[in-house]
Amino acid sequence: MNGVSACPNCGGNTQYSGPATGSGGGHAPNYLPGLGTFLRAARFTLVVCRDCGLTRFFAAPEARARPPSRRFSTVRASPGWTHRSAPRRSRRVR
Repeated sequence: MNGVSACPNCGGNTQYSGPATGSGGGHAPNYLPGLGTFLRAARFTLVVCRDCGLTRFFAAPEARARPPSRRFSTVRASPGWTHRSAPRRSRRVR
């Protein structure tokens, strides 16, 4: 996955990602309900920050192109909210 911004938690620029992963099926919960096809769950890519371990999920373009199901609701950020204004977690010392 290209074009991922710096980590919103710590500002780190070293991040790792793997191949696209299915969002559910079998005994796993369906993380993207209604965004896959009848026989195949939607896919997403995981991005992990090396510095703080923050893990982000990015839905694949095919999943984002489908209209959301009724299980999703629209979420809007509060006026003036940015990831920089969110409470910051202290970094663990190893």
